[in-house]
Amino acid sequence: MSTPEHSPLGKTTVYADRYDPSLLFPIPREQKRIEIGVHEPLPFAGTDIWNAYELSWLDLRGKPRVALAEFRVPADSPSIIESKSFKLYLNGFSQERIELPALQETLARDLSAAAGAPVTVTLSAPTDPGHAIVELLGESLDDLPLDIDDYGPPKAAYLSANHDVAPVEETLLSHLLRSNCPVTGQPDWGSVQIAYRGAPIDRAGLLRYLVSFRNHNEFHEQCVERIFMDVMAHCAPAQLSVYARYTRRGGLDINPFRSTDPRALPGVTRTARQ
Repeated sequence: MSTPEHSPLGKTTVYADRYDPSLLFPIPREQKRIEIGVHEPLPFAGTDIWNAYELSWLDLRGKPRVALAEFRVPADSPSIIESKSFKLYLNGFSQERIELPALQETLARDLSAAAGAPVTVTLSAPTDPGHAIVELLGESLDDLPLDIDDYGPPKAAYLSANHDVAPVEETLLSHLLRSNCPVTGQPDWGSVQIAYRGAPIDRAGLLRYLVSFRNHNEFHEQCVERIFMDVMAHCAPAQLSVYARYTRRGGLDINPFRSTDPRALPGVTRTARQ
């Protein structure tokens, strides 16, 4: 079975230290997408950017090596990879003797097989200057003077846009996103960036909507796709990109990006919260 309940989440686990690709647990995207109204052809393009901060292996002389890894899983892949299984799989390299090129090739092969589509793997040294902290751009919603008492489930009815005025092109930002793992109930904290062109979105309503995810149980990728679909349905922008940067858990962070523009892919970013 490939449902979250059958994954390693929430279960006592033996942490193997040898390579085992069978540890990877794919979860099909289709069922959740049907629930939120996503059908083929997909109404968005995008990628799920994973960063691993705890990747280690042995070189051929037995000396430990470490690297930071970035994995990009295309949004049109049939499956996501459950995060605990991902961590267990990466930990399995800790006592394996392997050369760096072979490690990168193995990671790409195994993760692509699990996701059902080509996964891009980039390994870099911890001292690489590309790991500098860069904050997400956008006008913050977080200081709006609002009374809020609705923390879920997510209410798309809060979303609206003023189609009686000239369209705008702007990027809005909030650090108040929180959702929960659908299996363990553990909180997932994130920042979300919404860039769009179209009728001005009501900012107070957008912030209320984002806060209403606070007690919602859904994986990161599913939350971002829900936000994308709800904004499209209730605000009808001509262009839309939704990007969430979640804080790490167990050495991994997950950062889904969805956009109406297939060319609009985010660069390498690491925020202060990550």
